[in-house]
Amino acid sequence: MKTASTRLRRLIGVSMLATLAAAGTARAETGAAESATAAAAQGESAQDPADPAAAPLEVRDENDILVTARRRSESLQDVPAAITAFTSENIEAAGIERPADFVNLTSNVQLVETQNAGTSFIIIRGITQARNSEPSVAVIIDGVQQVNPSQFNQTLFDIEQIEVLKGPQGGLYGRNAIGGAIVIRTRQPSDTFEGQATVGVDNGFGYYLRGTVSGPISDTLRFRVSGAWYDTEGFIRNTYLGEDADPVEDLSLRATLLWTPTDSFSADLRASMNQLRTQALYFNIVADVNDTSLPVRVNNAGQNDRDIYNVSLRLNYETDFGTFTSVTSYDTLEEILTGDQFDFLPIEESLFFQILGFDLTQSQFLDVEAISQEIRFTSPEDRRLRYIIGAYAIDTNRYISTGNMVDTGNGVFPVFRTPSTNPLNPQASFLADRQDNFAWAVFANASYEISDQFEVDLSLRYDRDRRRQTTLTPPAFLPNVPGFPPVAQTGEVRRVVFDDWQPKVTLTWEPTPNLTVYGGYSRGFRSGGFNQTGVGVVALANGFVGVEDIYLDETADTFEIGARAQLLNRRLTLSANAFTTKSENSYFFVFLAANSTQNLGNVPEVRLEGFELEARARIAEGFDVNAGLGYTWSEIKAFPDPSVIGNEAPLISRYTWNLGAQYRGDLGTSGLGLLARIDYRRTGRTWWDVPNSTVRRPVDLVNARLGVEGENWSLTAFAENLFDETYNAEFSPGGFVFKARPRRYGAELMFRF
Repeated sequence: MKTASTRLRRLIGVSMLATLAAAGTARAETGAAESATAAAAQGESAQDPADPAAAPLEVRDENDILVTARRRSESLQDVPAAITAFTSENIEAAGIERPADFVNLTSNVQLVETQNAGTSFIIIRGITQARNSEPSVAVIIDGVQQVNPSQFNQTLFDIEQIEVLKGPQGGLYGRNAIGGAIVIRTRQPSDTFEGQATVGVDNGFGYYLRGTVSGPISDTLRFRVSGAWYDTEGFIRNTYLGEDADPVEDLSLRATLLWTPTDSFSADLRASMNQLRTQALYFNIVADVNDTSLPVRVNNAGQNDRDIYNVSLRLNYETDFGTFTSVTSYDTLEEILTGDQFDFLPIEESLFFQILGFDLTQSQFLDVEAISQEIRFTSPEDRRLRYIIGAYAIDTNRYISTGNMVDTGNGVFPVFRTPSTNPLNPQASFLADRQDNFAWAVFANASYEISDQFEVDLSLRYDRDRRRQTTLTPPAFLPNVPGFPPVAQTGEVRRVVFDDWQPKVTLTWEPTPNLTVYGGYSRGFRSGGFNQTGVGVVALANGFVGVEDIYLDETADTFEIGARAQLLNRRLTLSANAFTTKSENSYFFVFLAANSTQNLGNVPEVRLEGFELEARARIAEGFDVNAGLGYTWSEIKAFPDPSVIGNEAPLISRYTWNLGAQYRGDLGTSGLGLLARIDYRRTGRTWWDVPNSTVRRPVDLVNARLGVEGENWSLTAFAENLFDETYNAEFSPGGFVFKARPRRYGAELMFRF
């Protein structure tokens, strides 16, 4: 491990030296450009601007992209952070429709998608997420932070911009920004009446519709209504039932009212909903994550229904002293999940049937309600000293039940708040609890321009999370393991408080407009929580170490350096970042088949080290290429079982490669345009559990798009996973694997009015 770590540090050093060398070139180019400008002003002859070869290309560079990474609008080139931004033009050209689409275009970021739609794991720089955990990334949509990780994996439509920030962002975004933040802005209501509609088909066989209408209601009131619908029969065959295992019906709607009665006051009211209907729990059981040979053969199709609703109100009041902002949000999420149980085979072939003479099904129900409030004051942007102060609070109520039923061959029926009394699906085990959580935080950020070239940025946030869990499992179903003390009683209440400070300091050096160099320290914090009552006893009885009824809060301390440079008259943009992180109490996942529960354990200490190198270049007018390399080395430094110390942490891929090319230009003199784009993503070796019992080989994915564009319309053909790479998207301890979706292709027609 020491040799590998030394090699990594050398790679980091080389990457930073290369970028700083390029930065020196950028500084020299800036000086040359300034000298040429001065010479021209004195009447000296420069290159003939009439010569097309001498004229600079019209480049869309970093200075054209405004981001809000520090909760103010500023040029991406000036932001002292590792950030990848996607504009509306990028989103349309790349066909970004779901979070996985932009994640796969971002170095050192992964999305692990699982069989139930409400669960997807974001990993940034090795800070992982697991089922039922707090998220590892703060997701902010139109200034409102998502309160539940099950909200993240939704259809993206009518999006203006996406920003992915890497590294702890707790100083400004606080809650769960331990790995980073994802800032999404939808398109704002327009001053004139406008709309857009898209219709598409794929090989599912599926079809989808997306549409938007926006315009003024009065001089001070504007609206925007958007929606998306997707319906597919599926892509993964269940050979036992003779049908696809993954059909989807997905409906999303969003409405916005923007009221601006004066130049200084605005009120932004938004409401959204998502209804998803699909299936789940069609796992295979294998010893090797690379084994994709087994077909899906569950005898119960299962059910996965998820309903999400959100209403938010954002108020802004501008004064000469700064801007007051209030953000209020109300969220509800309900998800029911049913299907086969281990080992996901037809009744007569199942392990339980061979041992017990009967097979099992399972059901999980989740109901979450949350209300949050943030208030903050932001100073004017045109000052040497700029600051933000604020406070945040969120009240969350969560109910969850899980259980097994006897599979009588008559199907599986959902179980909600009480055990099943259905004779066709008798209840075998049942656990339920309610959590009442209240968290609050205060935060402050200050940026001071020491000089025209140097700036220091300081942030500090204090988070306090009070959690209370009430056991609602009926006495007859409380798990008791022989040889161990009894678990909690029905109605018993457990309480715990998690809190921490999150400081961040960054120093920025910007010697020229084309060069930004920065470095600093930050701490991230993520609250702990409760597993379902009694799982600690069950886990110990089944040989699992590190799993208790309460999982601890996680902290991550990160040191980072980075640079961003623009070269060749801004045709080329380079960026590099290197980091080292000490994570304490990171999460890992354990499924206990004995009581059909999904549980979290803690790894006391993990060391993460890595870097990112990214480049974008304009080769010719309309022809752009990009490349990105992200590397993360992880090592478990402490664990209750000494045999796993030195292993790599679960869910982390060693590296990601990104290569892409796009041409967008005119088709002769026809008035039509051509869009041609190809993106390649390689995800390196990935470990899935603490013992490192299995590792997935690298995965190579290629997406392509080819289209013709008119003034107000476009017709585009697309292919995702073009070469039909076969791999398992997830592996869970116990050998559970979930097949990734095979090649998807189709065409779509879009028009604006």
